[in-house]
Amino acid sequence: MQVSGLIKAINEGAFDKSIASLYPEKDILNRRERIITLANNFSELYGDMEVTLFSVPGRTELSGNHTDHNNGRVLAASVDIDIIAIAAKVDSNEVRIKSVGYREDNVDISSPSPENVRKGSSSAIIAGIADYFNKNGYASGGFYAYTTSDVMTGSGLSSSAAFEVMCARIFSEFYNGGRVSAMELAKAGKYAENEYFGKPCGLMDQAACASGGCLWMDFENSLDPKTEKIDFDITKYGYSLCIVNTGGNHADLTDDYASVPAEMHSIAALMGKQTLRACDEDDFMGRISYMRSIVGDRAIMRAMHYFAENRRVDKQKAALVSGNIDEYFALVKQSGDSSFKFLQNVYTNRNVEEQGISLALAITERFGATCRVHGGGFAGTIQAYVKNDEVAAYKSAIEAVFGEGACNVYTIRPYGAAVVTENEIKG
Repeated sequence: MQVSGLIKAINEGAFDKSIASLYPEKDILNRRERIITLANNFSELYGDMEVTLFSVPGRTELSGNHTDHNNGRVLAASVDIDIIAIAAKVDSNEVRIKSVGYREDNVDISSPSPENVRKGSSSAIIAGIADYFNKNGYASGGFYAYTTSDVMTGSGLSSSAAFEVMCARIFSEFYNGGRVSAMELAKAGKYAENEYFGKPCGLMDQAACASGGCLWMDFENSLDPKTEKIDFDITKYGYSLCIVNTGGNHADLTDDYASVPAEMHSIAALMGKQTLRACDEDDFMGRISYMRSIVGDRAIMRAMHYFAENRRVDKQKAALVSGNIDEYFALVKQSGDSSFKFLQNVYTNRNVEEQGISLALAITERFGATCRVHGGGFAGTIQAYVKNDEVAAYKSAIEAVFGEGACNVYTIRPYGAAVVTENEIKG
């Protein structure tokens, strides 16, 4: 469909069924306008080309805080905010991506190499995705895309992973008939972030964005992780899922994030293993006196968090499958307490005056809601489960401290990385 035809079809309501499926609680006219604005932006920059509409959601981590990078288990879910892209296939090896609010990236993907990119840039991500496709038997090629995202950077909802998966989904659709699996899209994103962008992330964020819905993941075999979809709709229990953005300063936190997997791996290495998943917990407990003198107490406590959190994920999965929401909430609280006390990722000890996450957790607990640190931690967001009839009061209390718009309510979205057409959402 030409971009002019896309604009006309959306204006006439031809995409309304698909839009309602992606954003069930949002105003369709507002969602229409968002896509139309993006289409006009594309047309002004690239012309009236044959285009495809893509959508990739943000994600929320339900359990498994900092476990995936040590081959652990995770429970995560996609939510009803997303990055959308209007993209056109081109007959070259040039990828051009313009994102609203950012300069255009222009990348030659004919022979991508980590040595030829600027670390920490979106151009590095694009090149890394192409390299993964080339090295793993998939085709890649050029495209032009214009994107916009309401997955806020620094929100803990994985804006970077959504962008990575978006690039991979476009390569899949344009050059592989849309047949690249959700997990392969996720692996491409992780590879790009690790090898090209320069961040030692796990696979959880990308997998949740790519797959959609509520997803249990076991990364014991990181090359072929086990996954299982779980039916979870928090609203049927009378609660809302709230994510509070404390607005913390994310500058210079790379070392804090990197220290978590590094310290966990240091424990595993002392036990002759590569990851904590391969270690015996009882053996670990018997060696604490010896290991603490080498790696320090924080590494010991972070390993203790890992072992407990890994078990907790399966308990939470069982609680959701059985519909025992009280047990699920009790385990959410345990997860949050463990992250605070043992994992120690609620604030950076290089800036103890700024503890927005700690403060948000304290306010939420005083309100009587179940909560935990959300995502990587150190700054950013918390997750809270608030009774539906108390959401307005909770939002008011939180935003009185952290500012208007700090508290957002989300629903779990069943679709992962998708192509959006008039008649269906193609995962």
